[in-house]
Amino acid sequence: MLSLSGWFSILFTSAKRLNNSEQAFQIAEAGIEYYRWHLAHNPTDYKDGGQSAGPYVHSYYDRDNKKIGTFSLDITPPTVGSTIITIISTGRVDVSSSTYRKIKVRMAIPSLARFAVAADEMMRFGEGTEVFGQIQVNNGVRFDGLAHNLVASSKASYDDPDHTGGSELGVHTHVTTPPNSQVTDNYVAAEAPPNSLPNRPDVFLGGRQISVPAFDFTGITQNLSNMKTIAQTSGKYLGNSGVEGYHIVLKTNDTYDLYKVNKQYKVQGACANKSDQENWSQWSIGTETIISSNLAFPTNGLIFAEDNIWVDGTINTAHLTIASARFIDNNLNKNNIIINNDIKYTNHDGQDTMALIAQGNINVGLVSEDNLEIDAALIAQNGRVGRYYYDHSQCEAYDTRSTITLYGMIATNLRYGFAYTDGNGYQIRNIIYDTNLLYNPPPYIPLASDYYSIISWEEVK
Repeated sequence: MLSLSGWFSILFTSAKRLNNSEQAFQIAEAGIEYYRWHLAHNPTDYKDGGQSAGPYVHSYYDRDNKKIGTFSLDITPPTVGSTIITIISTGRVDVSSSTYRKIKVRMAIPSLARFAVAADEMMRFGEGTEVFGQIQVNNGVRFDGLAHNLVASSKASYDDPDHTGGSELGVHTHVTTPPNSQVTDNYVAAEAPPNSLPNRPDVFLGGRQISVPAFDFTGITQNLSNMKTIAQTSGKYLGNSGVEGYHIVLKTNDTYDLYKVNKQYKVQGACANKSDQENWSQWSIGTETIISSNLAFPTNGLIFAEDNIWVDGTINTAHLTIASARFIDNNLNKNNIIINNDIKYTNHDGQDTMALIAQGNINVGLVSEDNLEIDAALIAQNGRVGRYYYDHSQCEAYDTRSTITLYGMIATNLRYGFAYTDGNGYQIRNIIYDTNLLYNPPPYIPLASDYYSIISWEEVK
């Protein structure tokens, strides 16, 4: 009887301890849900409605309004440029002060920079294009390269303007099936309705979708007028240069050199707009004048110019947005951002982020590096991200370039492109999505939601 009584006592104590532990766990979870609710109403309050530092302790009541425990919250607010908040909730029960459970979550609001490529117009990705990251197009898309992630279109089908024939699927390819893979410019019946999407893992490693909801392209193009106001009050504002525009050279010590571009580069000969492209120019610097050296990056990370901007250089642990717009009602005078030399991050782990936002185009000019690297989110509000056609016989040795590598994302209103079907432009195009842009975007990139979502959850000791 003594042995049996002792066994029951041990069993009862163990069950009670287990019940207290489970109750402490539920109280800790209640703390997380409470602060998620709090952020929905006060999204920038990281001090639980007060001014003092945490932890913030709350009583927890059962359904009979009896206090049975407490949860305490330790809150780490987002760093500059990030939306990620870390919350550690510790739950305790009153009947056993030594029993507690602790939960750690990371919450964030996603930015609209969540795709490798987002486009409002129909798109074509040719041979030599390799994309790491999702592609979302509001019109149809022809993809003849290699996609490592999902390629999606809001169109079920569309009439590809690059060849004759009927409509094809909203996402389709002109690469013939293996083993004799090659690209044809003819209408592809197998890639046309009423067929369902063929399985083509040789092109679409992450699959493809059609008839998806349209991407809110206007949302990613933050109101440039507001940016101008913010830059004038707390950032860096540059007015009309009076000549071609400005040249910004970024440095790893959080400074930049600022030049005024007096004249664009002109080749010897007749390098002309053979394809009759709108706003065509050689978009390369001929002569420039230094304005100032070693200017400090603005504390809010925003540089705004009412003129064209050439940008290059390297940043180190910096978060920048460089925007260009001119507020006159004239489509021919929308400002552009031009990249002819490398723009690089020192760190690719989220410590460095940059956005280039142009009212018109994001251009890669004629005299651009043969192997060009661009680390940034590139956003063309009304124009396109790309390079103009430079005639083989007239534009010196710059018509054909080797490799362009983009690390970030592209948002383009019009059809993008860095190469042409006759071999003009960059022969190899690598587009790599920077996952840090989702929750750690550059300054003033719009958010995709007003509410925090849990991105990681773990129980900690």
